[in-house]
Amino acid sequence: MTTISVVIPAYNAEKTILETINSVILQTFSNWEIIVINDGSEDKTLEVLQTIKDNRLKVFSYENSGVSGARNRGITHATGEFISFLDADDLWTSDKLELQLSALQAHPEAGVAYSWTYSINETGEPLEPFAPVYAGNVYADLLKANFLTSGSNPLIKRAAINSVGDFDKNLTGSEDWDYWLRLANKWQFVVVPKYQILYRRSTSSNSFKLQKMRKTTLDALDKAMKLAPPELQYLKNESLSNIYKYMVELYIGSLNQNYQVDIRFVIDNLWNFIKNRPQVLKNIYTYKLIIKILLTIIISPKLMNQLLKYIRKRKSSKQSTSSVIMQP
Repeated sequence: MTTISVVIPAYNAEKTILETINSVILQTFSNWEIIVINDGSEDKTLEVLQTIKDNRLKVFSYENSGVSGARNRGITHATGEFISFLDADDLWTSDKLELQLSALQAHPEAGVAYSWTYSINETGEPLEPFAPVYAGNVYADLLKANFLTSGSNPLIKRAAINSVGDFDKNLTGSEDWDYWLRLANKWQFVVVPKYQILYRRSTSSNSFKLQKMRKTTLDALDKAMKLAPPELQYLKNESLSNIYKYMVELYIGSLNQNYQVDIRFVIDNLWNFIKNRPQVLKNIYTYKLIIKILLTIIISPKLMNQLLKYIRKRKSSKQSTSSVIMQP
């Protein structure tokens, strides 16, 4: 019996799908199957998939239904005791499945294992680390922010998947957060304290369609707060603040890819980040965001991009970031 099913939704993924699948093939744990849902691709995604000679790879083609629909279809084809989702442009370190499975086996009360994440750009350059340490009942922490970062992170017990049902196809941008919240409402989480997820941010991804991303994230929060118990309703303002902060961070992250966005939209997000949680004005990080936005306005996004590249290069050389995140 297959232990782990890896579900990969793929839409026009010809540029990245091979590298993504190779990161599964190179896993130190080998009892897995890959379920690729070709979600109406119009490029050479299928041709690329046909070059992979591994009988653990199964490809199913459908008309386009979006990432939630593709994941739901993948679940119906999956035979594993555990399921993990992997976006077609993200990557895993080679020990991701092994260590997450070990964590779940060591904590039978948990239904979900997740790891630390590094975001990367289109060329694979590391951008930002995310190293949360929440474990056990993480529902309240997850209401504040999606600390799993992406849909490519957790390993989930089949029983947990069955208990919450399908991804919500009405959410097109925050379906991951909604699904993790539904899992957290019923199951405990366990964390693998290691960078194992390489989450790619690209100008073609939903992460940089900022107006749409904000709307769908706010929609997901509204849904979540309607389901949350009365004693957790006070978390809404903190969650709102975190959403607006994330929009500002995504804009700053987009500068190195020449992504254009209305600066008034960015300022609106910065204002709402502070308005919904004024205590953030006590944090030095808030002032760093303000300074970055002001510099972008004053010296232009292009020059700010060059400055951020220089800062990242200096930080990377000091911390040896690349060698850290790619350790097996």
